[in-house]
Amino acid sequence: MAARRGRGPGTTGSAALAAVPAPTGPRPPASGPQASVRHTARALAGDLGALLTPRGLRGVALEASWGAAHLAMYPWGLLRERPRDHDRYHLGGLDPAARGMVVGDVEAAGTPILLIHGMVDNRAIFTVLRRRLRRRGFRRVVSLNYSPMTNDVRLAARDLSGAVEELVARTGYERIHVVGHSLGGLIARYYVQRLGGDERVHTLVTLGTPHEGTLPARLVPVELCRQLSPGSDFYAELAEPAAGCRTRFVAYWSDLDQMILPHENGRLEHPDLAVRNVLVRGRGHMSIPIDGDVVHGISTLLGQLDPDGTTLHAGVTPIAAGR
Repeated sequence: MAARRGRGPGTTGSAALAAVPAPTGPRPPASGPQASVRHTARALAGDLGALLTPRGLRGVALEASWGAAHLAMYPWGLLRERPRDHDRYHLGGLDPAARGMVVGDVEAAGTPILLIHGMVDNRAIFTVLRRRLRRRGFRRVVSLNYSPMTNDVRLAARDLSGAVEELVARTGYERIHVVGHSLGGLIARYYVQRLGGDERVHTLVTLGTPHEGTLPARLVPVELCRQLSPGSDFYAELAEPAAGCRTRFVAYWSDLDQMILPHENGRLEHPDLAVRNVLVRGRGHMSIPIDGDVVHGISTLLGQLDPDGTTLHAGVTPIAAGR
């Protein structure tokens, strides 16, 4: 699909339903090594105080325990995922709510969900989320492993385009959902915004994704980190108009994400995109995908979105309702 460039401004403005108010303070300067060090130090100092609270201590404990468990599962995550029988629906083992979704909304239950991990990681990061989605009644949950040597978001997004087309051809569904953790969310966002992926992606959920960069990236002189630096040409490209983008976005970000500094850069802000930003309190970068509220929120959201992407079932606030 051809890259989208120079699209005109949208008519709806920011279509974000923020779960928390947008930060009112000024964002840090886009460039400058001294500014980077200063703002990084401030962010870390603020985290130190937050870590000493009961919520912060629980978050540290969860991050440490999940980190150890994830490390143990990492070799398993390197194995190629075995294809499953995606075309048959089984009600056995499903709770009443999941059975109701499968029977009442076969379209929602059958829509493929593609999970994309973060930097130097693999599909093991989604162990909890994947199991929860399948218990919820989603029958086509697929994980994508990309190379740990990935050094260019744009190239990775082109590879993702091919993987999505293969999934569409295999399942017969023209549109899918995508959940991306960290770098995986950014790769998916570039695919949606710049490579026409909104024709294929109904909903993109990002977890701890540096939507406006992260200051520590300036400390590593490689191409990928240059792209992930706040104010880079890569982010300037993502800030270009994206009028008519059909994909709905939900961005989960944490106030204790040690990899995204400042933490607010995990929010997705773009005037042409339909976005909901959700703050996850007291969770580290690796434990966002296993947070109970996050897992429940994703499984509920994807089960309630209508197939055409325009509305949600009665009683649920539409994502595109505005601020």
